[in-house]
Amino acid sequence: MHELGTDVNKRDYPHDEEDEDLRKAVHEACYSKCYELAKSAKPKHEREDGFNAIRDEFKAGFSEEDLEVKGAMIDRYYHDVEKEAMRNLVLDEGRRLDGRATNEVRPIWCEVDYLPCAHGSAIFTRGETQSLATVTLGTKMDMKEMDEVLIQDDQQFVLHYNFPPFATGEAKPQRSVGRREIGHGNLAMRALKPVIPTAPEFPYAVRVVSDILESNGSSSMASVCGGCLALMDAGVKIKKPVAGVAMGLITDEVHPNDRYAILTDILGDEDHLGDMDFKVTGTKDGITATQMDIKVDGLSYEVLEKALEQARQGRLHIMGEMLKTIPEPREDFKPFVPRMVQIEIPAEFIGAVIGKGGETIQGMQKEFGTTITIDEVDNGDGTTKGVVDIFGTDKAAMDATLERIKGICAVPEAGQVYHGKVVSILEFGAFIEILPGKEGLLHVSEIAWTKTDKVEDVLKVGDEVDVKLLEIDAKTGKMRLSMRALTEKPEGYVEPKRAPRGDRGPRREGGDRKGGNDRGERRNDRPRRDNAERPRKPRFEESEPKQNEPDVF
Repeated sequence: MHELGTDVNKRDYPHDEEDEDLRKAVHEACYSKCYELAKSAKPKHEREDGFNAIRDEFKAGFSEEDLEVKGAMIDRYYHDVEKEAMRNLVLDEGRRLDGRATNEVRPIWCEVDYLPCAHGSAIFTRGETQSLATVTLGTKMDMKEMDEVLIQDDQQFVLHYNFPPFATGEAKPQRSVGRREIGHGNLAMRALKPVIPTAPEFPYAVRVVSDILESNGSSSMASVCGGCLALMDAGVKIKKPVAGVAMGLITDEVHPNDRYAILTDILGDEDHLGDMDFKVTGTKDGITATQMDIKVDGLSYEVLEKALEQARQGRLHIMGEMLKTIPEPREDFKPFVPRMVQIEIPAEFIGAVIGKGGETIQGMQKEFGTTITIDEVDNGDGTTKGVVDIFGTDKAAMDATLERIKGICAVPEAGQVYHGKVVSILEFGAFIEILPGKEGLLHVSEIAWTKTDKVEDVLKVGDEVDVKLLEIDAKTGKMRLSMRALTEKPEGYVEPKRAPRGDRGPRREGGDRKGGNDRGERRNDRPRRDNAERPRKPRFEESEPKQNEPDVF
């Protein structure tokens, strides 16, 4: 222990020095003034300046030497006096710093479509707290990717919360988001997430950004209200509107569960000087998110029950003011919002839509100016399917892309009529592409009911024609097409008969063959070949070509 240096006495914490006479002097000189200022219901900055003036007035009675010793002590005692005056005002008279009753919500003003080029926007103002919310809709490629130890997933809905210094009248550099911004943004996101429609009914990636322009009270609850309005302005079919309210609590130090006041829509000072910051968000039918910061040892069931009921009434009041601006989501997206169409295809066609090295899908994106994404999704029964999202701003281009993909995944059926394109012409007919990558043969005899001498007289490469699929060969998959099957047969038309084949005569059997095997009797007058050897000519003998006989190479 000696070697580790732990056997020495621990240092005592230097507690603040106390001066009871000075504490009484501050209370006697400042309490009544603080109480009257708190009762005057002045705006935030005027009230702050008034409290600072009371403190500075008291400190003016001390010399600079005394202030060097007692200045921090005076500030601490004065803070306690200010807190006591505000709390007694609420408990004794039921009045608050801005003159409201304990269950009263500050005036609300809101407007949608505030930014003309955003997919959805709204501004929500409650008293001296204001949030500007914007909504952006994107594709699956815009979703937030989560890659953690145990979680690999995409977030379809995200909410970002920004709290710049000017929101509270401060002048300091803008830094990256801190613990406060992350916590408030997460609360607002949890409040709105349960009502956001999800894929496949709503395949968009949704991003809400709340920029706090002014703050005196709960800016996270303003973000919930502003974000809900912006979502409805964007045409997002949320399940139900959501509103949020911040609740506060003032209790008696001696009897906290007997003498208390529950505050609706608290101010920043009431949050700082009070005993509880209780945020509740939800629809008219229930709660979607809550958060509590509490400074007392505990609350009775009765206090918590009253706080929740008062929060419900305040939430419904705020929601009523919001719905006066926009009662329900817009029927359709704004004209400049990219549109998305989602279809499902069999898993075996995913490769065909993508193409070799992505050639097919990239070609469609380049040709039509759309964005296409494909995911293979489990059906839950051991099989999979393809989910295709088509994203673009031009409806005609999206429809063309959709038809192209449907054509790639379509299976030709005999008896159906297809609008095809001539891709090549041969002597005996033409090949017609009836579906992307699927060609069939239109024989020359199937072009018209009358005789067609040459295919080129009727068709050219690139022509678009309607053809009927007559049959599909079960073994080879070859397709036989017809144009004349789509026109009415001429009256009195008789199908031409094929010319009969010529008579080949009797089969080659025995001596019936002409000049056949009946060679007659052998002539005995011809000398027989003896066994004597005589020279034989080679089988292939070089010789000079005969006159008027062409050389053969």
